[in-house]
Amino acid sequence: MHATAELAPPIVSGCAAIFDGVVCHGASALEYGSRSWRKLGSSYLGGDEDNDSKQDESSTKYGQEDGEEDVIVKSFPVCDDRHSELIPCLDRNLIYQMRLKLDLSLMEHYERHCPAPERRYNCLIPPPPGTSYLLFPDYVPIKWPQSRDEVWKVNIPHTHLAQEKSDQNGMVVKGEKILFPGGGTHFHKGADKYIASIANMLNFSKNNLNNEGRLRTVFDVGCGVASFGAYLLSSDIIAMSLAPNDVHQNQIQFALERGIPAYLGVLGTKRLPYPSRSFELAHCSRCRIDWLQRDGILLLELDRLLRPGGYFAYSSPEAYAQDEEDLKIWREMSALVERMCWRIAAKKNQTVVWQKPLTNDCYMEREPGTQPPLCRSDDDPDAVWGVPMEACISTYSDHDHREKGSGLAPWPARLTAPPPRLADFGYSNEMFEKDTELWRHRVENYWNLLSPKIESNTLRNVMDMKSNMGSFAAALKDKDVWVMNVVPEDGPNTLKLIYDRGLIGSVHSWCEAYSTYPRTYDLLHAWTLFSDIEKKECSAEDLLLEMDRILRPTGFIIIRDKQSVVDFVKKYLTALHWEAVAVADSSIDSDQDGDDVVFIIQKKIWLTSESLRDSG
Repeated sequence: MHATAELAPPIVSGCAAIFDGVVCHGASALEYGSRSWRKLGSSYLGGDEDNDSKQDESSTKYGQEDGEEDVIVKSFPVCDDRHSELIPCLDRNLIYQMRLKLDLSLMEHYERHCPAPERRYNCLIPPPPGTSYLLFPDYVPIKWPQSRDEVWKVNIPHTHLAQEKSDQNGMVVKGEKILFPGGGTHFHKGADKYIASIANMLNFSKNNLNNEGRLRTVFDVGCGVASFGAYLLSSDIIAMSLAPNDVHQNQIQFALERGIPAYLGVLGTKRLPYPSRSFELAHCSRCRIDWLQRDGILLLELDRLLRPGGYFAYSSPEAYAQDEEDLKIWREMSALVERMCWRIAAKKNQTVVWQKPLTNDCYMEREPGTQPPLCRSDDDPDAVWGVPMEACISTYSDHDHREKGSGLAPWPARLTAPPPRLADFGYSNEMFEKDTELWRHRVENYWNLLSPKIESNTLRNVMDMKSNMGSFAAALKDKDVWVMNVVPEDGPNTLKLIYDRGLIGSVHSWCEAYSTYPRTYDLLHAWTLFSDIEKKECSAEDLLLEMDRILRPTGFIIIRDKQSVVDFVKKYLTALHWEAVAVADSSIDSDQDGDDVVFIIQKKIWLTSESLRDSG
């Protein structure tokens, strides 16, 4: 540990007061890798400035008797106001400063590039500059489901997107709010009508895209402000809405502010952080992706993600080929997907829907040398963290081939039905059922502890930072929330079980920052996550700062871990502007983790002096 009581941020005169419960904090303006930062930051691996210390200061040990354990960390420095929307691993300023040689044509500049420990902004991310809900309670984020259609402009003050999309009926600035009428590039009349039209094209019952529960998980690539995903929710369909941190960089921020599942990412050179056979439908509406590049590698990544018999709904000028260039693209794309064994399930006006085969039969019947090739037999289609994409077709498992599909129950029964892929981990149905029941009981107790602080609509965006089989999220089914289930990159990739339950999530390493904006989650759940960090060469202080970055003001953290972890976190409450809500041992659950302690924290509201000054 080396963030100590000496860590004091620069305080602007008179700014240590509290106004109506709002903590006012001075702001600091420090750059990547500056000398001041190395002294103040919590993860400088190089030791002192002369690099003559060989001790690895980034690793974490809880409960050491080294003289530091009694020290309460009084404060952390505050990042400059211009970093109020910092996403450390998707920061173009960092890419520029590091002089990375990236291929822009391959979208490498929109992929994750994380700062080395000595270059991290180990500071508190400030609230947005100017007037905000942090000072004026009227601007607390609008609650779901109203938030689907409107957000406060001051919380995400980026009206340029509304101007750029003014002809699409997607965003409209009206007074102090930004409205989302539900339109999009190819569905000006509304996402709801567009979704019903796709269901009609596929002859689904009652024009409902969920197809009587058989279509549950959707991948929306190039999602814009995620109105497609927003309007799927009422049909019991959950979408992973994906867009890059590009020139329209705040699209995902708007999606999350609206309470819609979303993730910052790009189809570039690396596999997306989702396992194979995760989605029943992929969707692209004028997403401006060159699907033919590099032997169709991006389309083959979609193919990896789609389940047997899964669909790709593609709305684009090429689908109706109005000019020679569009016609050329259409012919080449049609030839490519035919070689991939896709067939046209439906085509109408501007939209075509392709469907993957249910079995491996078509792949086995292709002529020798047909491109794209099948992936090597030793290729693991579920290995995704930092794994390069390959221009090859991932074939189905023997089980899926025999079953002619994934063998999943319709939603909502699939949430609690043992997934067929349990066998990949040697898990039994009984183990799965016990895990589901265990977490149902734990979540019930969590809510009892939270009940004095929350109402039915307090929480919307939830993250389970170490999800295992997704039973924490499954226990929240009757709450009006959605859960981003995160599975560690170095453990069993149980994320495919989570998708098979009709839930969503991503693979991630908590030694790095997550691909989301600051202030985007209402609740973080960390089950034995800090104990895992202790075993790695990375910093628990960094993890605390990252949790603070992605947590909304007044949001909650549930830490379930050993007592020494809770004692460690308590030392940082003052510095992070967090307060303890409840502490309980695992006897409240009567389960096998007898040494676990449940620690519930709430993030306070605080302001920088600049924010206070700008607000008048």
